[in-house]
Amino acid sequence: MARLKRLILGAAVPAVVLLFWQITGSRPEMAGIVPTPLAVLAGWQEWVFGASGIGLNPYRGTWLSNVQYSGMRVLQGFVLAALLGVPMGLMIGWSRLASQLFDPLIQSLRPIPITAWLPFSIALFGIRDMGSIFLIFLGGFYAVVVNATQGARDVDRNLMRAAMMMGATRAQLLRRVVFPSAMPSIFTGLRIGLGISWTAVIVSEMVAVKSGLGYVLWDAYYVGRMDIVLADMVSIGAMGYISDRLIVLAERRVLRWRILQNH
Repeated sequence: MARLKRLILGAAVPAVVLLFWQITGSRPEMAGIVPTPLAVLAGWQEWVFGASGIGLNPYRGTWLSNVQYSGMRVLQGFVLAALLGVPMGLMIGWSRLASQLFDPLIQSLRPIPITAWLPFSIALFGIRDMGSIFLIFLGGFYAVVVNATQGARDVDRNLMRAAMMMGATRAQLLRRVVFPSAMPSIFTGLRIGLGISWTAVIVSEMVAVKSGLGYVLWDAYYVGRMDIVLADMVSIGAMGYISDRLIVLAERRVLRWRILQNH
């Protein structure tokens, strides 16, 4: 019963949004601007299940390949951001010297939007995957490093004192006290960084590459296929949600001790 109640509550707002969308899209003045959910569903079905190379629709049957292109770019850029951002954030939060060396540079570069890096990315990498991966890396890196830094700085000092009294070295403190204590903040940074990475891949694919969900989004808008545009937006949201749930599942496994402690 409780699960059914959660499902009903979770579906209530989307149902109202879909109803409002259907009513708005059915108005004559919205024709060609805001297609109805049923029109978007029809376009999405053809995009997903249609046989490619048949007819004049260039999007027919290309959904899966474009999801794979975008997904692989997000994966590569985000993994690079996590591999560099987590240890750098821990070091900045743990070491005063590392903070003095790297934090001012990171904080001065962090406000620069991803779109401002587009010309530099194209000049450096051309219209290729590496330009998109570079922008995704930048999008995810700052969220990861800032949250890892804060996690390292918020470690309980009593834990630090207890470990030092037991003879722990600085390396052991970092590995066995600071890193586990910072994990909740690190996972928060990973979730935020992953969301920004999906934004970055769409922005980059509109300009820097010629495939993926971002490329289809811009191309469909250019030729007036607003049903494909909205189907693309829904697809991006779905991919972002699924990838976020994977991070949450990993967090629950890694931080099982914290969940048990809270209960």
